[in-house]
Amino acid sequence: MNFGLIFGGNSYEHEISIVSAIVLKKVFRGKLSFVFCDKERNFYLINPNKMNAKTFSSGAYKDEKQVFLKQGGFYEKSLLKEKLLDADVYINLIHGKDGEDGKIAALMEFFNIRYIGPRLEASVLSYNKELTKLYAKKVGVKTLPYTILKKSDKQYKEPKYPCILKALRLGSSIGLAVAKNKEEFEYAKDLAFEFDDEILIEDFIENVKEYNLAGCKIKDEMIFSIIEEPKKNELLDFEQKYLSFSSSTEAKEADLKDELKEKLKEAFVKIYDPCFKGALIRCDFFVLDNEVYLNEINPNPGSLANYLFKDFSVILQRLAECVKNEKSIEIDYTFLHSINGQKGKL
Repeated sequence: MNFGLIFGGNSYEHEISIVSAIVLKKVFRGKLSFVFCDKERNFYLINPNKMNAKTFSSGAYKDEKQVFLKQGGFYEKSLLKEKLLDADVYINLIHGKDGEDGKIAALMEFFNIRYIGPRLEASVLSYNKELTKLYAKKVGVKTLPYTILKKSDKQYKEPKYPCILKALRLGSSIGLAVAKNKEEFEYAKDLAFEFDDEILIEDFIENVKEYNLAGCKIKDEMIFSIIEEPKKNELLDFEQKYLSFSSSTEAKEADLKDELKEKLKEAFVKIYDPCFKGALIRCDFFVLDNEVYLNEINPNPGSLANYLFKDFSVILQRLAECVKNEKSIEIDYTFLHSINGQKGKL
């Protein structure tokens, strides 16, 4: 099976998506075509030999073939004809805006292109951190209490310290900060508002246990990765999360009791099934007093969380074989024909 990998996008996480794609090229055992979406949302077919940081940072990607979307896939345009790219299934690897907010999902569905990634509803729910919490509550998974602060708010109640501030619609730990007093809060607030008009605020719990679990559903079988306990300092910030994964090897499984492992998997299934069917996602959980709380859903995790799986390429191949787009509706204009046959035609 031939795969197409879509990455880049008009997003604060644009460069992280490029790193993810380069990592996937190194680890995935299979045929991959690389479709880059630049900041203007033009698509380019990148030669695999040019999949390196310099190609993108220098702007050299613009010398590659430009491709465009039509029914059935991406096409190259030549002087006399159009050629369909040889990809059976596409992987949505755009992080943040464009990739995780539903735009790519909508395009894939609209143009009837098979793809691995969150569908439109799943994208919307996981992109907005407040909607994620509401969804988790609906399916029976606990989350931490929170408040929302809007940029337009002239007055607001000062939070309890320490607290953590997160841009409402942003991942990769960008703009995330811990405030231990009013001065730090004002700075963290202004920083987060650089990225979004709304901020989610939670109590910061020191030394909380955090675990990552990835997986997908293939036919009727849930496939789980190992459960990882990420290494962090005070919090898992941008540098810890991403400046190291470009050279990451297989992660080490957390030493957990079977009871807690099952609780984490049960929470993952509640989040995943059926809303995220067709995607390989990672959920980040907190554990407090042996209770599991959802921290966030990563619908397009960095480098597709390959480092959490022992047989990543095989799993991706199996998932690709069973992804389906929404059923096409047959339109035969019966109603309009009936109107046309009556007096007083429209």
